[in-house]
Formats: sequence, C-alpha cells, structure tokens
Amino acid sequence: MTTAVVAALLHYLGVVDLSALTRDQHQENNSDADLDLVHKIAQASHCIAQGKVGSGFDVSSAVYGSQRYVRFSPEVLSSAQVAGVGILLREVIIDVIDGKWDHEITKFSLPPRMTLLLGEPGSGGSSTPSMVGAVKRWQKSEPEKSHYIWTKLSETNSLLEKHLNKLNKLAEEQVEAYERVIDRCSIYKSEKWMEQSVGPADQAVVEALMGARNAMLEIRSHMRQMGEAAGVPIEPESQSQLLDATMDVEGVLLAGTPGAGGFDAVFAITLGDSSRLVANAWSSLNVLALPIREDPQGVGLENGDPRLQQITSGISAANIQ
Repeated sequence: MTTAVVAALLHYLGVVDLSALTRDQHQENNSDADLDLVHKIAQASHCIAQGKVGSGFDVSSAVYGSQRYVRFSPEVLSSAQVAGVGILLREVIIDVIDGKWDHEITKFSLPPRMTLLLGEPGSGGSSTPSMVGAVKRWQKSEPEKSHYIWTKLSETNSLLEKHLNKLNKLAEEQVEAYERVIDRCSIYKSEKWMEQSVGPADQAVVEALMGARNAMLEIRSHMRQMGEAAGVPIEPESQSQLLDATMDVEGVLLAGTPGAGGFDAVFAITLGDSSRLVANAWSSLNVLALPIREDPQGVGLENGDPRLQQITSGISAANIQ
C-alpha cells in the first residue's frame, strides 16, 4: 500500500513516468531512475510509518517485482527515523535520495506452471517487532548457537533458490520433459513423483523438484529451532500441522510461513492445476485462500487508471448543487 501511494503521487505530480516502464525493464531489475526514486521514497515513508527500519523486502518487491534481495544498510534511513523531530521532512527526503543505497536486487521468478498461494488461518496475528526483538536478544545472549542456525538457514535458502533456478533453466532447455513432469506430478503426492520420470530429462526435473521440496523442509526446521531458542512462535505447532497437511496434498511443491513467521499466514507453491486442491483443503481447515499471485513486474500503471477513462475531467466538470 505504501509503495502504491508513493508511486501514484510521484507519477501524478510528474516526478516519475511509470507509463514508460516495460515488463523487460522490471524483469532485468535494472537501475531505472524512476523506479529507484519510488523505491527510496517508499522505503523512507514505510520507515516513518512503522517507526523503525525493517528489512525493506516488502517495499522492494512492490517496486521491482519478484527478486532475490539483499537489504540495504540501515544507516541510509537514519534521518527518516527522526523525521519531524528537529529535521524537516524535505531535508529527510533529500538525505534519503542522496544516500548510499547498497541493497542488491537479482532477477528471480517462479518456474513456469507453478502457482503461489497465500492462506489466512484466522487464528490471530503476530507482533513482528516483538518477535524480531526477541530474536535479536537471543542472538546477543547465544552468539555461537545463533550464528550456526542463522548460517544454516542462509545456506538452505540459497539451496532452495538454486533448485528453483534449475527448474527455470530446465523449463527453457527441456520444454517437453518439463511440461510432462509437471503435469504428472501435479496429480500425485510427492512420494510418487520419482515414478513419473521416463528418461534422463524427466529425472532431472523430478530431482530438482524434490531438491526444492527438501530444502524447504530444512528451512522450516531451522526456523523452528530459531523460534524455540528465542522463545517466539516463528512456526508455532498449529502452523506446523497446517503446513504438513498442505505439503501432503497432491501437486504441492512446498509450503511455509511468510515473512517473520507466526500466526499471520501460510503460503504454498503448487504444480500445474493443483492449486484448487490446496484451496479446498484449506477451506476444510477454515483457512482462507487469498486472491494473490506472484508478480515479476512490480509497480506500474494499471489499465484502470482513471485518467485514461477521463473520469477526472468528468468529475471536475460535474455540477454539484
């Protein structure tokens, strides 16, 4: 929402021109000046609204679309943290725009024929700031153990990325085998997937699928260890049961808790047309499947822009009595 409002205002005022952006520009995550400006001001606005510097991933994703993200140094938003207290907002914006932004954005998207689902369990939300605070206190109190778990988590995150990138490559180079395996695996549970390969090309696809699935299971394990050590419910038992049930549905590649974890939501990535099976399974467990999708494009003008339909001029000319 923050990114949408910032982008809309900057475009309306003529500061940026979002209509000139193409899908290829977003996909390449290049250093388009307009996108970069939207990103910086949206990050500052988000920081001011939250009262703290977060990871910035949500804003970056909203601006640039799907990506592999390495956060910026928090110091770049130091002025935004004291906005309105001895420093004018104009000065904050200038400082943020001219700051040394060192975040990294790398092109990334889900492989073809895969669908991202987000579920709302309706079991109450979690306080991200308090959970993050607890994890930071644990890191200080047990530096060696926390470093070990954090390193393992980072390694398995990279492993998951590696397998998904491999699947993207196979989808390009082995089109028929990839399509065939996705179609077959989408109607079976994961323990039957290896049986669906009929040759080396098929086997390579199945192995990458299983690699991604196993990497996610390891990620969840490390997240649970972190939560238990820090005394916070990063993957609480109720979510674990829901995720295990989700991963047992036909055609489900993986499932987990997004963001900082907790009770807020769950996600799943499905193969082929199996997303309806997950939606039905979630519905039976009182979990609402939200109407979202992965977007590799990021911020941009929608077809419903009211100026394109001359609504603005129509309202201005209206005779209100």
